Amino acid sequence: MKFIHAADIHLDSPLAGLMRRDDVPAHVTQDPTRRAFSSLIDLAIAEDVAFVLIAGDLYDSNWRDFNTGLFFGREMRRLNRPCILIRGNHDASSVLTRHLQPPPSVTVLSARKAETLVLEAHGVAIHGQSFPNRAVTEDLSAAYPPPRPGLFNIGLLHTSAEDPGEHETYAPCRVASLAMKGYDYWALGHIHARRTLHERPWIVFPGNLQGRHVRETGAKGCALVEVRNGRVETVEHRAIDVLRWAHVAVDLNGAATAEEVALRLRFALAQAQGAAEGRPLFARVTLTGATAQHAAMLAEPDAIDAEARNAAAAAGTDVFVEQVRVLTRPPAAAAPDAEDQLAAVFQAALDDPDLLRDLLAELRSLANQVPPLPGRAPPDLPETEAALRALAPEAWQVVAHRLAGGGTACD
Repeated sequence: MKFIHAADIHLDSPLAGLMRRDDVPAHVTQDPTRRAFSSLIDLAIAEDVAFVLIAGDLYDSNWRDFNTGLFFGREMRRLNRPCILIRGNHDASSVLTRHLQPPPSVTVLSARKAETLVLEAHGVAIHGQSFPNRAVTEDLSAAYPPPRPGLFNIGLLHTSAEDPGEHETYAPCRVASLAMKGYDYWALGHIHARRTLHERPWIVFPGNLQGRHVRETGAKGCALVEVRNGRVETVEHRAIDVLRWAHVAVDLNGAATAEEVALRLRFALAQAQGAAEGRPLFARVTLTGATAQHAAMLAEPDAIDAEARNAAAAAGTDVFVEQVRVLTRPPAAAAPDAEDQLAAVFQAALDDPDLLRDLLAELRSLANQVPPLPGRAPPDLPETEAALRALAPEAWQVVAHRLAGGGTACD
């Protein structure tokens, strides 16, 4: 027996920041979550799976219109086998106000309490509970029923588990508690990065189905699970995304001319394209190292941005630059002593835990005051001390450029 475990599909969620790019063909960014979902159904049919599990956030939020639900219904009729799902924080019962009756093959587990669906033909018991509202703070898994004897037991759960804070905390639980429940497989959702938290029993986040912005890099897809004699034989990740995101670091150490900068850009982007496995690639390019071109790139951010896009076009027709970040530095001999001393003070301040806490609190307050913009990603502000420290080199480049009397630095 095989089944597919997917999560965080976010149907009809747009690609942040790319809706109005003149250099990106419309067909590349059109309906990526729908196309990825159709690929999921193609995979389920090709592998002849017994059923499909969706561990929350099938939808991104309330439907703009009924077309989202109509699309899901068409794909379920094409699947023509059981699909069992729960609602997550994005598509909780309190979030969705529009509804369509799903095909008989679809089961949405209750939001009132945990329930069990038995698939007699496959000897499977699926236990789960949907989110009644967006902000579920209690451990839902604690109330999941005991395993059914003689059946293969699956827990379907939308949760942040023991995530250290990279994602919003919803329905947190302990991995050890899940492992002790007695289920054979835990199908989790909410964390968009693919993670296996435990084996035997398997506790798995498959990641989201399609990356939607540059914080969701790499291959995206679902878990294809094979069960033999009542035990999990294999858990295989299958990439079914239709486009990829990547962070591309370009070391410009020692690059003396603009021509050499362009050459290194082309090489790095060509390598990144190869890793995208034939899919369109959107890259955030970060330039690092000591280079004689440092001042010129900071002085003309539009020029280096255009050069990066030119390099992307040379690397392949389906390679696009999402953004360029200039984190280079001048050659050592050109760096003034006073600037080095100020930079050291700037960096040392990040070792003060009280200062870090205050800065994070101010950033959270700022994020809450910035209104969302249509088609744009939310402010990419650090949420942890580690993320704040990682931002320090870029922040210092902006400060140093201003101290030198320059204009606006590269984003």
